Amino acid sequence: MIERHLMKLRARDSVSPQEEEALRSVARDVRTVDADVKLVRAGDELTVSTLLLDGMACRQKDVRSGERQITELHVAGDFVDLHSFTLKRLDHDIVSLTPCQVVAVPHAGLRRITQEFPHLTRLLWFSTNLDASIHREWMLSLGRRSALARTAHLFCELYVRLGIVGLAQGLRYDLRLTQIDLAECLGLTSVHVNRMLRELRERRLVEFRQSTVTILDWDALQRVAEFDPAYLYLEHRPQ
Repeated sequence: MIERHLMKLRARDSVSPQEEEALRSVARDVRTVDADVKLVRAGDELTVSTLLLDGMACRQKDVRSGERQITELHVAGDFVDLHSFTLKRLDHDIVSLTPCQVVAVPHAGLRRITQEFPHLTRLLWFSTNLDASIHREWMLSLGRRSALARTAHLFCELYVRLGIVGLAQGLRYDLRLTQIDLAECLGLTSVHVNRMLRELRERRLVEFRQSTVTILDWDALQRVAEFDPAYLYLEHRPQ
């Protein structure tokens, strides 16, 4: 059930059988949700954190006009709101972008882990730090990268993150997002996103068709994106 989460943790450090069992013991109530469901509402008091088992979700903030900005994408294996363990409420919504499987992990169970498994606690703390690193990279894209570079960068990031949890095959991965979803990630209009997708395709860098991303030239795509995966902290390093 939590295999992809374990894959994500083990990409950076080891997880003992006892730590794995501790995680499994607190992740029990699996549910399936449709796309466009608010998994967490901003301001609600929270007593659980949500682990994404399958599908894709996002963090989002809205403005009064009804427009939204997606501030991070979450893939299978991610805790979408582990930071709620200490914050107890969020300043943003968590929304399913596709049909998802999720499991609610009670904060009481996480508290027990912090008391009994200090190494596992550090791994989970690392996850929240990684989210913050991804946020900073997205801010750089929104503020300084060209529309083409930020689009290419998102495709690069998702390829790496999905690959860690076994969801990228070769140079392909599924991405069941609309151009509107991408626009809300990239701070562009859907018309502008369409132009960027066409340019990436015409330059033989990446193709996005029928919910499948096919990377045609990985090295060239990284150059256009100025993609440096250092912010994803991929090295295996004991915590």
